Order: sequence, then C-alpha cells, then structure tokens
Amino acid sequence: MTEQTPTDRPVTVTMHDALKDIEDRTCLVLDDDGPFLQRLSRALTQRGFLVSAVSSVAEAKDIARLNPPAFAVLDLRLDDGSGLDVIETLHEYNPNTRAVILTGYGAIATAVAAVKSGAVDYLSKPADVEDIVRSLTASTEDKPAPPDNPMSADRVRWEHIQRVYELCNHNVSETARRLNMHRRTLQRILAKRAPR
Repeated sequence: MTEQTPTDRPVTVTMHDALKDIEDRTCLVLDDDGPFLQRLSRALTQRGFLVSAVSSVAEAKDIARLNPPAFAVLDLRLDDGSGLDVIETLHEYNPNTRAVILTGYGAIATAVAAVKSGAVDYLSKPADVEDIVRSLTASTEDKPAPPDNPMSADRVRWEHIQRVYELCNHNVSETARRLNMHRRTLQRILAKRAPR
C-alpha cells in the first residue's frame, strides 16, 4: 500500500499496531520548519496516518473548519500565530480531535497552556515519532510511566525562570526584577539552551 506525502514520492505504509482498530486516521501536521514538516509527515504516513501537512496557522485553521481531522501534531510557535489557536478551532469543529503540541521552547508554563487548551500531550523537539504516535493514540486511562531521567535541579531552576519570563510577556527587565536577579545574568540564562 502506498500513499503520497508532500514530496509526491511514494511511501510504503506499514500500519502501526496502535492504528489497526482506528477508522479515522486523518492527521493534521503543522510546522513552519519545511524539512522537519516533510520528515514528520512522511514518518506518520509510513505508520498509517492520512496526513495533511501545512506550514501556517491560517492553513491549519482552514483544514480544521473544512475537514477536521481525528489527530493533530502542532508546532507551538509559528510566524502567524500559535498551535494553541488551532486546537481551539479543531475542537470547535471536532471535539474529539486528539492534538499534540511540539515545541523547541520547552517550559512548564507553555506545557500547562497546551493542556488547558485541550492538547493531549506536549513534547519537546526533536520528538521521536514513536512518542508522538503513542501520545496521539493513548487512551485517557493510560498514565505516563515515570521518567527514566527526571529533571535536574538546574533544569527545574531554568523551567521556573522560563515560566516567570512567559508570565511577564517576555519582558527581561520585569522578569529580572521579580526574580531578584541582575538583568545581564538573566539575559545570559535566557540565551542558553535548557540544561538536561
């Protein structure tokens, strides 16, 4: 069985075990990183999803209104908005859509916002495609396994700083004041990647 991806090359499909009993396998994938969007779309198609891949919030909302999918994998931050806005539109037209938010800006505040908006999970990029499939198809009774590598104290501190920064609308001076931290120290922390 072959299906077409955005690259128009035939893809060999091997139905993923988690999808064998699911009738509606339509999946919206939204990301503004072209190569990543193609790779993820291809990987999901190979596992049996019927993928619609788009690179803007406007296109994603059009699909949500005209042909709401059963599943969605959405980037959090895009040039024309947020994947969280797309979840609202999806649930307006299909309340059963199971959406996962992907982001390169992992922070507790955005994870909470994603779940509050109706996402079933929140994964940091680069996410493994098997983790994405597992999140999309997990039953509501499934509880996640405890982490193999829990967050370090440095990571917890970084997450806290990111949360306050989000709550201060990305205002460095206000965040530094609230954290009782020197502004330049905060800027150095914000410029670094998240610790493991």
